[in-house]
Amino acid sequence: MSESNLAKILKAGHFAFTGELGPPRGANVDHVREKAAPLKGMVDSVNITDNQTAMVRMSSWAAALIAIQEGLEPNYQMVCRDRNRLAMQADILGAYAHGIRNMLCLSGDHQQFGDHPNAKGVYDIDSIQLIGMTKRMRDEGLFLSGAKMDGAPQMFIGAAANPFAEPFEWRVHRLAKKIEAGADFIQTQCIYNMEKMREWIRQANDMGLTEKTYILAGVTPMKSLGMARYMKSKVPGMDVPDDVIKRLQGVDKKKQADEGIKMACEQIEEFKEMKGVAGVHLMAIEWEHRVPEIAELAGVLPRPQV
Repeated sequence: MSESNLAKILKAGHFAFTGELGPPRGANVDHVREKAAPLKGMVDSVNITDNQTAMVRMSSWAAALIAIQEGLEPNYQMVCRDRNRLAMQADILGAYAHGIRNMLCLSGDHQQFGDHPNAKGVYDIDSIQLIGMTKRMRDEGLFLSGAKMDGAPQMFIGAAANPFAEPFEWRVHRLAKKIEAGADFIQTQCIYNMEKMREWIRQANDMGLTEKTYILAGVTPMKSLGMARYMKSKVPGMDVPDDVIKRLQGVDKKKQADEGIKMACEQIEEFKEMKGVAGVHLMAIEWEHRVPEIAELAGVLPRPQV
């Protein structure tokens, strides 16, 4: 079966550039198509989020199929919060049967953060076990039970990494566990603390981890000073240094979004030269329409054809 475009880009040594699309809070197909339009031709693959922030949305596999219709390659996200191992394996088979070739394995935001705080969290297996299960399905054609399947899903398997959570010294070892479980590529949390990111990637390089997987650095442009302050104080696992706040404070309110994009492009330029970084994952939250502008300013166009 055909290999994913993202896999081909990374294996060919090109600097990858991926995007993100959050499914709608309803069955509005046009919402997905409108978000997809500015991403076409701009990104190598687009993440389709799975009930992000524990809010009910159109299922990630369904939105991924619409993305395929719109000419995008989806990176299908699956969280451990909502399904047991039977449902997960069934969804992986179904997604692959419909042409989905990339999959990102995640724990999922806790349900207390969302609009159904009393929902029962499943967490039958964790994200590292999900990576291992998907790899076993792909490489051995076996279900988690050990039973043989008829047609193995050849997914390009991704995982997430947060270089900033405490204790920091454990971060690189958690990355190593995900790689050992079978992660072909890694997408990081939004990066604002570049100093800490440099140290984390140095550790990953020293341990030889960047030779075993492809690391895509997560970039989210700040839209305003208010967003920066919110990210700093309210979003778990986020590390926004004071110098980011100060830089936005020194800019007229109407120009803060442009300054945020400028900062993101500066990061991308550094990541292009950073040893061990194979690409960038751009999370332009509800800002899909500005992705072409960011891609142009960051010098990542045109995207390579492989």
